[in-house]
Amino acid sequence: MAQEDLKKYTKEQLARFFRQMTLVREFELRAIEERRRGLIPGFIHSCVGQEATAVGACEALTQEDVITSTHRGHGHLLGKGGDPKYMMAELAARSPGYCLARGGSLHMADFDLGILGANGIVGGGFPAAVGAALAFQMRKEERVSLTFFGDGAINEGSFHESANLAGLWNLPVIFFCENNLYGEGTPQHKQAPIRDLARRADGYGFPGVIVDGNDVIAVYDVTKAARERALAGEGPSLIEAKTYRYRGHYEGDPMVYRPKGELEEWRKRDPIPAFRLRLIQSGIISEGEIEELMGNVQGQLDEAVKYAASAPIPVVEEALQGVYADTHDGLVF
Repeated sequence: MAQEDLKKYTKEQLARFFRQMTLVREFELRAIEERRRGLIPGFIHSCVGQEATAVGACEALTQEDVITSTHRGHGHLLGKGGDPKYMMAELAARSPGYCLARGGSLHMADFDLGILGANGIVGGGFPAAVGAALAFQMRKEERVSLTFFGDGAINEGSFHESANLAGLWNLPVIFFCENNLYGEGTPQHKQAPIRDLARRADGYGFPGVIVDGNDVIAVYDVTKAARERALAGEGPSLIEAKTYRYRGHYEGDPMVYRPKGELEEWRKRDPIPAFRLRLIQSGIISEGEIEELMGNVQGQLDEAVKYAASAPIPVVEEALQGVYADTHDGLVF
């Protein structure tokens, strides 16, 4: 994208893109570090390298729109407005976390923000997103749903069933594929017979679009267009964002499946320093303002870690809270 094209966006908008991407990157790195220190139990599947997809897509949505996420979902939650404080508390298995310490890294949700939930099941978010879109259509609400998933999930039966119904019923849903080239340790060319997964949309009667997943502006633009299309009654879209994750499938993954030099080549296209350079060269944002934004992010994360570390651990008596409800003749009160 030419530098002059950035002038289509406000300074505040561009600064927010940069800050949000930085927040996602630094949140992931801090979570990894806090896991090493013992604050966070369990596994972490980080999205380091994929910040432009999460931020670009979520910035094109409103708070009334909803998303479903994946096992690699921290960036999506932050992009949709998630508070690092409650996210870090959830990761640390503390009571004030988004799911009261019951969800952990893989299952965070906040309905008030339109986050219907991250999901540890590959392809598990498709039916929920399509169901939400059906509800919006039936209620005649000006809202869309967006479901994030990886290149491995597009081969699941849940994708094909959900895409079929979405296309058949012309639902306001966006299928957003973060193609980072690997389904766990399996390269994409060993998962599917086609290189461009966006072609899958052809079979269900709606458009498939390919975008540079390392360009936050390009991702924002294509998602915004898909949202406008959905609200105009033109139905679903499939967006395939070509991107790359720098870390393993999970923290501790030895990554022996990657060809030598591949990671280094993708690091040359890192979305954050690339966008920073574009902003500075455009003259829209100064180096000093960039540094201030980055410092602000670090301060926010310091507070988040401090909050999580001092938050109470759930007690046994709370174990069944939210699991059962009083009912009468099948109605929940």
